[in-house]
Amino acid sequence: MAERGERSERPQRRKPRKKSCQFCVDKVTDIDYKDVAKLRRFLSERAKIVPRRMSGNCAKHQRQMTIAIKRARIIALLPFTTE
Repeated sequence: MAERGERSERPQRRKPRKKSCQFCVDKVTDIDYKDVAKLRRFLSERAKIVPRRMSGNCAKHQRQMTIAIKRARIIALLPFTTE
């Protein structure tokens, strides 16, 4: 067992930098459901909505983005699933 003054052999992990909300950086007030190119970035390969911890959005913009994606799906701008 290692004594108090010695370091253990396990390497220390660095904390990953927290992603900043892209909508807050651009000072977006409302997310438009017709902007399909921007919304497509927040969909996975299976057309699932990417969670906050992966996208880096704040809670407010994540909720707006989810509603915008669902609206775009209903009017067939975005797919519900992939083939």
